[in-house]
Amino acid sequence: MELDETRVYRLRKGMPRIATFLVLTLLINPLRADWPQWRGPDRSAHVQQRGDHLKSLPATAKVIWKRKAAEGLASPVIAGDKVFHFEAANGKEVLRALKADNGEEVWSQEIDDTFKDGQGPAGPRCTPLVDGDHVYAVSCRGELQCRKTGNGALVWRTSYTQDFGATFIGEKGNAPGASRHGNNGSPLIVGDRLYAFVGSTNNAGVVCFRKTDGKVLWRSQQEQAAYAPPIVQQVAGTDQLLCFMADGLLGLNPGDGALLWKVPVKTASARHVTIPVVIEDVVVISSHQVGMIGTKITKNGNAFSVEQAWLSKQAAMNFASPVVVGKHLYGLGPEKNLICVEGPSGNLKWSQTGYFSSSADKAHAAFIVMGENILCLTDGGELLLFAANPEQFTERGRVQVCGVNWCNPAYADGRLYVRDGIKTTGELLCLDLK
Repeated sequence: MELDETRVYRLRKGMPRIATFLVLTLLINPLRADWPQWRGPDRSAHVQQRGDHLKSLPATAKVIWKRKAAEGLASPVIAGDKVFHFEAANGKEVLRALKADNGEEVWSQEIDDTFKDGQGPAGPRCTPLVDGDHVYAVSCRGELQCRKTGNGALVWRTSYTQDFGATFIGEKGNAPGASRHGNNGSPLIVGDRLYAFVGSTNNAGVVCFRKTDGKVLWRSQQEQAAYAPPIVQQVAGTDQLLCFMADGLLGLNPGDGALLWKVPVKTASARHVTIPVVIEDVVVISSHQVGMIGTKITKNGNAFSVEQAWLSKQAAMNFASPVVVGKHLYGLGPEKNLICVEGPSGNLKWSQTGYFSSSADKAHAAFIVMGENILCLTDGGELLLFAANPEQFTERGRVQVCGVNWCNPAYADGRLYVRDGIKTTGELLCLDLK
């Protein structure tokens, strides 16, 4: 079902953020429990179907199927009867479509040559995105392709480096962000538009494509890409494309790419990974070097003003994005600690240790909100269920499900799809949590 852009923006106008995304999701994929992109249907990592909210965890997670997973850090996604898995194979980054019920391969297509550095595996790091009968994949080197979900046939393609002049040199000199460690931030689709962090300083830091054929609708900013993905959120009563780039946080007009405001954030290597989240017009991002930053956005007529609402070193997050429930965000702090932070004020409500064994600098966790509970996958492969309660930490279950990983799993219909392995091959698993 194609959505007319005018219709989309009229639907969004004046609607609360969550309600807007629910309406759009139902229009695009009615009555389906897909997890078609990184962090779910609206990138909030919220499970929208009440019947899929977990109250507890099984003593042992039942494995429905599993298969070998080659190197790579891209997360699996689910659409209809297929799981889309992006991995390395024979020196190539390969996109695979698998049967969701048994993991058998339907088709595979090579996207680009692999890239390897000292920080991770020789494989893709950008999670695929499914929209209708199209699937989109971005390689570490900046090759963006749109293919048919049914047979993998190429629909359109572009190269961030060849077509827009983006820099990609790997671990050399002082190259920042994606030019150093590869493209990580999955593009975003809203209506007929695909937003991508191309990362070119040739006025193509952010590019908006028509999703059906790749036509460039607009290009904006002299910004190099970091690792965070784009997100459209309502801030100060206005839909904004939020971009956490190598040199700062930007708010753009989703319609034409015009800059609404910018907050400089300078760090040594631009390891800016967390997706921006919004709580009461406070946009929250985090960098392990600077800390967690809350920026208050205010609209005055047609102009916007920005003011730092708070800065918290206690809550500095490295590369695990937080989730938001009400006025609070939950995530992984700098001391291998689970934390709850009050969004408008930045106050640390609680901190809980004891669930992570890897180094504090590289600890990772993925979070999925399930109503009153939050499901957390630790980098050690343990699932933890805890209450989304800002007053205290309460564990509601834990179970070991896989090996070491930096994966954001996909969840649909009581099944969790997760890959493990960081610098080695691992497994892609489908687990029954009910």
